[in-house]
Amino acid sequence: MFAQPETWVAIAFIILLVLFAYLGIHKTVLTALDHRAERIKAELDDARRLKEEAAKLLGEYQTRRASAEREAEEIVANAKAEAERIATEAKAKMEDFVARRTKTAEGKIALAEAQALADVRAAAANAAVEAASTILSQSVKGSVADDLLTKGIAEVRAKLN
Repeated sequence: MFAQPETWVAIAFIILLVLFAYLGIHKTVLTALDHRAERIKAELDDARRLKEEAAKLLGEYQTRRASAEREAEEIVANAKAEAERIATEAKAKMEDFVARRTKTAEGKIALAEAQALADVRAAAANAAVEAASTILSQSVKGSVADDLLTKGIAEVRAKLN
């Protein structure tokens, strides 16, 4: 039995274990393992806490994003409504402007027509007075004729103009 190398390895291993137990190395190893376990547990707790904080922040940012999207949609809707209102007002103002310009143009046309009619009447009256004066001056002679002619011309002019 002592001739086999496995026996001597087993005896050396048992002596080594007894020596470790005597020196208290098992307590040092267990303490190191316990410290390592506590450190890992603390890291896991920190990781869990950070994960919860990240989830909370993610929720807050998602809420903010949703709020910002709603606000942006409201702004766009308000802008569209405002643009439609402005377009409607501009159209109404343009129609009013065109109506006023049309009315002004019609007034100017009516005034020009009235002026042209007055000019034509005046020209016709002058022509009639000239014709009447020519006819009367050739047919009536003398001082009585001149008085009648003058009165008649003045009367015609007053009535026609």
